[in-house]
Amino acid sequence: MNIVRLFPIFVSAFLLAAHFLRARMYPLVAASLAFPFLLLIPRRWAARLVQVILVLGAIEWVRTACMLAMIRRASGHPWMRMAIILGAVALVTAASGLVFRFETLRDRYKLGDDETDLEQ
Repeated sequence: MNIVRLFPIFVSAFLLAAHFLRARMYPLVAASLAFPFLLLIPRRWAARLVQVILVLGAIEWVRTACMLAMIRRASGHPWMRMAIILGAVALVTAASGLVFRFETLRDRYKLGDDETDLEQ
């Protein structure tokens, strides 16, 4: 059942890979497709690294949205719908890291409470 809970991470990874593929950034395509495999390692650091990568992916989506909005505004093309869509994708990518709030995933990746995190 954990695979269902991890589904948003896989979707975010594939969307990032498609984004980088369109830009012909092949090493980042490979990295985007590879990072979900970190989830096979049931360790705290693996879950935290995936969360950091998702936040970086969300930042990339926001950067891309801003860049494309400036280009489209300068050329007189509509840009608001594109900005809303990419903003939503950025939000979903960032929120994907919240799947580790599920108790089963917290147990699998040994993510204790904040107090126990500091003690370990």
